[in-house]
Amino acid sequence: MLGGVDIPFEKGLTGHSDADVLVHAIMDALLGAAGLFDIGHYFSPSDSRWAGISSLVLLEKVKGMVCGERFFRIENIDSVIVAENPRLSPYIDQMRKNLSEVLKIPCSSIMVKATTNEGLGPEGLGEGISAHAVVLLESAVASPKSR
Repeated sequence: MLGGVDIPFEKGLTGHSDADVLVHAIMDALLGAAGLFDIGHYFSPSDSRWAGISSLVLLEKVKGMVCGERFFRIENIDSVIVAENPRLSPYIDQMRKNLSEVLKIPCSSIMVKATTNEGLGPEGLGEGISAHAVVLLESAVASPKSR
């Protein structure tokens, strides 16, 4: 599962939730940009409530924390998945649509890219994948200067 898309491949990802590393990277980027702790703090792997849960459900909860409780607006998300295999380009549009639907922002504000590690490191050896994300948040609360 990457970006909420089930990608057929002989190897899979394992984790306490659905192990969607792309969505996890985006959640951590959102939480960090809003000055909040990482996803493990809010959705502990030792808590059985989160076992096997869809990362998109967790992303919706994170959106509530960032946008509802902290009053931020998500301007854009830039992310990259690092994996030698499988080829991910056929699935990227659906990943962006899934993220757009959960976050209620336009697909044009979400970028998902895929790259390889050219045979280097765990990703390059096919032992795992990683994902990185950066988000831009805007305060939805008027600053004192604008009042």
